[in-house]
Amino acid sequence: MRLTQRLAFNSFLIIALLMALVLAAVEWRVRHHVRAEETTPAAYDRSNDELLRQIRRDIGIAGVATLVIGLILARALARPVARPIEELRDIARALAAGDLSRRPSRTIAGGEVGDLAEALRRMSEQLETRLWELQSEEALLVALTESLNEGVVAVDARKRVVRINERGRQLLGLRQALPFPSSELPPVAALQDSLQLVLSGSATIVREIRVDERTMVLTVRPLRGGGAVLALLDLTTIRRLETVRSDFVANVSHELRTPLTIISGFVETLQDDELPPTLRHQFLGMAASNVQRMQRIVDDLLDLSRIESGGWVPDPDWLELEGVANDVLAPMQQRAQAKGVQLRTELAASMVFADHTAARQILSNLAENALRHTASGKVELFSQADGEGVWIGVRDTGSGIAAEHLPRIFERFYRADPGRSREAGGTGLGLAIVRHLTEAHGGRVRAESTVGAGTTIAAWFPTPASGPYSDPFADADSPDAYPA
Repeated sequence: MRLTQRLAFNSFLIIALLMALVLAAVEWRVRHHVRAEETTPAAYDRSNDELLRQIRRDIGIAGVATLVIGLILARALARPVARPIEELRDIARALAAGDLSRRPSRTIAGGEVGDLAEALRRMSEQLETRLWELQSEEALLVALTESLNEGVVAVDARKRVVRINERGRQLLGLRQALPFPSSELPPVAALQDSLQLVLSGSATIVREIRVDERTMVLTVRPLRGGGAVLALLDLTTIRRLETVRSDFVANVSHELRTPLTIISGFVETLQDDELPPTLRHQFLGMAASNVQRMQRIVDDLLDLSRIESGGWVPDPDWLELEGVANDVLAPMQQRAQAKGVQLRTELAASMVFADHTAARQILSNLAENALRHTASGKVELFSQADGEGVWIGVRDTGSGIAAEHLPRIFERFYRADPGRSREAGGTGLGLAIVRHLTEAHGGRVRAESTVGAGTTIAAWFPTPASGPYSDPFADADSPDAYPA
């Protein structure tokens, strides 16, 4: 039965009951009055006015009784109608609060209330399905943005940052909880101006910006309906590599041009038939020296290329460091004596697990550099074992290297003092070769220096089945110093 029909039927029952009660009360009073007149006419001689008053009183009493009974009956009849409506109300409130698991009971069926229950059931199921789809899309969007190497920042029409991935937080140095005002983005003029222009209706803007020490490409795109998306691509590494490449090309050109110019000048001079034999011999010697220097540069470049391309793979084995150190220092003894420099060894670790050729070349390059830049004092080859590997290196009492140059001394052709290094005969590639040979073993290099006091450079080689690592630099006077 439909709701309107049920309400009309219940109303009809209540009205009929009221009428029946009133009519019954009136009929009872009239019959009682008639019987009283027939049995004792003298005792119950009353006027018609008295009869009417009694009838009114009886009707009032019957009306009150009927009203009370009607209310009780109406409540009893309304309960089956109100209960499903109250249930649907509670379910609608739960859905509005976000509880999409609530469903109308199957006992509610038929009529308008049944149709409403079925519609509410379908709506809750659709809401749950759409919410699950939105959550899946949200999870997918988060996974995609977090997997990007670019920083992504979304700003809504009210200039609030409503979304930012972890890469974006790293690039911009942000840790605020979302949402937060776009004014809290880094106060970089190019970034803030680009964002304001796009929020004001401008088209996509692409420009290069610098935030702290990072160089980035900023792309700001407008969103439909207001807002903007900022994409940040970190170019710091690329720019650094471009600088290194540019420096490398310039340095190679300069390193080769210098001896070529000298050789070319000597050749032109030697073509003079009247040149004295002593000068001819001197010029030929200087030309040969520059040819040898060019040959060393080319050989070192070929070594670097072979190592970097994977054409050379180390074949590590246990080496006796004393023998390797003697082989390295023997050719340097005469030059060291001429300069008044002592060559020493301090081998706290007697063995190292490394490729023999690589270990010898590393120590040789380090020792040659040390002797080249040490006017007096000593050059010492040392080794130090730790929990998981062995440090081998060279320390000297030479001129030292300024702190700002230390991070770059292992780059190709990088020179802390270009003029002095070339005069000393270095190619600028020795430390780069040391680094690549060490890293090919899975090791690392480290340098410490004090201007005027000397330099210490070492390479660390891991050992098989090594134990916990303990940094030997931690026991020195400074946090990064090598063990004495």
